[in-house]
Amino acid sequence: MLDYLIKRSLQVVLVLFLALTAVFFLIRLSGDPTALFLPPDAPRSQLEEFRKALGFDRPLSVQYVEFITNAVQGDFGESLRTREDALQTVLDRVPATFQLAFTALGLSLLAAIPIGILSAYKRNTLVDRIGVGFTVLGQAVPGFWLGLILIFLFAVQFKLLPTGGGGSVMHLILPALTLAAYSVARFARFTRSTMLDVLRKDYIRTARASGVPISKILALYALKNTLIPIITLVALDLGVLLGGAVIVEVVFAWPGMGRLLMQSLLNRDFPVVMAGVFLIAFIYAVINFVVDVLYAYVNPQIRFK
Repeated sequence: MLDYLIKRSLQVVLVLFLALTAVFFLIRLSGDPTALFLPPDAPRSQLEEFRKALGFDRPLSVQYVEFITNAVQGDFGESLRTREDALQTVLDRVPATFQLAFTALGLSLLAAIPIGILSAYKRNTLVDRIGVGFTVLGQAVPGFWLGLILIFLFAVQFKLLPTGGGGSVMHLILPALTLAAYSVARFARFTRSTMLDVLRKDYIRTARASGVPISKILALYALKNTLIPIITLVALDLGVLLGGAVIVEVVFAWPGMGRLLMQSLLNRDFPVVMAGVFLIAFIYAVINFVVDVLYAYVNPQIRFK
């Protein structure tokens, strides 16, 4: 078991290293950020002096080595805009993003599990076709488009909810629904397929033949075994929700980590972008690590793979 944990831990470190390396080089493809901080008519000497002050005059390899060395120590530098600690700037936005992601996750499960169970029980009926169609539609509709439609309907037309921002439960409803739409489709489809397999089991047939009410069979017997793989999917989907929150936060002006990263990327605020990518990669890697460890605990055979 110890060898398994060491192997998975090294994989987490490798993922974080590759994520930081990729974002370091990719973000520099957007161009030199110094031009955004000085007037267009600034003399070349002033531009060069400013580049030197930021450290962008040095070779890229030197910048990379220094960045990795500091990142290992948790130092991503200061924001080029606010001159505040980059990592702390991102951490301050994490609670809002977590609030949005966990709310969306809860809404997804509340809607998806009943849809999946009903579709499986009513297989090949109109109810099943509607449920399957809903899952296909949920995965096909872009999040930003759905968000704009919800804003138009519930904020502009009916004036029931605010168009964006944060600070109250009312501000949370529309972005949470938008973010949850894709996960609802995934969970419902997965629940349906898993439930179909469970309903074919001998013990389910025995229970039905014994006269056990179908509601009890679905809720007590079938659902219990269906939830095991769903829990795994939920753990992995949390990382997807954190990543998907970027677009939703921008559409609804939600004061979270995703919106901060998008603004920083447009402003070429390199330290904040790299700190944010590191944090997202770290959260996702830790979630996967915990899931792997739980798998190994439940099934010892996995430890030797």
